[in-house]
Amino acid sequence: MMLLTVVVSLSVTAQSADKLYEEGKKLYDAKNYTAAFPKLKQAAEKGHKKAQYRLGRCYEKGHGTGENERLAFQWYEKAANQGHAKAQFQLGQCYKDGEGVTKDRKKAFELFMQAAKQENADGEYAVGKAYFKGKGVATDKAQAKKWLLRAVRNEKGGDEVLADLRKDAADGDEDAKAMLKLIGK
Repeated sequence: MMLLTVVVSLSVTAQSADKLYEEGKKLYDAKNYTAAFPKLKQAAEKGHKKAQYRLGRCYEKGHGTGENERLAFQWYEKAANQGHAKAQFQLGQCYKDGEGVTKDRKKAFELFMQAAKQENADGEYAVGKAYFKGKGVATDKAQAKKWLLRAVRNEKGGDEVLADLRKDAADGDEDAKAMLKLIGK
């Protein structure tokens, strides 16, 4: 009987976290951040990884709350530890840029690779760029090309990665120009 009570209790908690997240996400997507934030926070505190990621975004961007790099980092970390690819990428960005944490290019690369292995286009691009520039990993043009091609061919976000890369090249970014040449784009 005790086990049944625990299972039912966990189920209710999971359902309420899912419900809070869905309500919060809908408000967030509608840019009603002030109303979204408390719902996302409640779901995140219950362990909902998507809510934890989105709460990290709220703290990073100041959506519905004050900007706070340290709290953004902490919530990204919680979601990343649960295997959330977007959170792994964002946590990698935190380590790459030293936002909310001490800068660590090797740790950033590891997190980008975790996201990339889940077919996250931003993660694939970050891995390719890291190999291209030798940031957090040894320079390796063959690996750079492999990951950059995976990024731009990714069905979820590849077009956006390629558009950003082309924009950077048009704005005079020499690395972007060289990466486009490497992948034949």
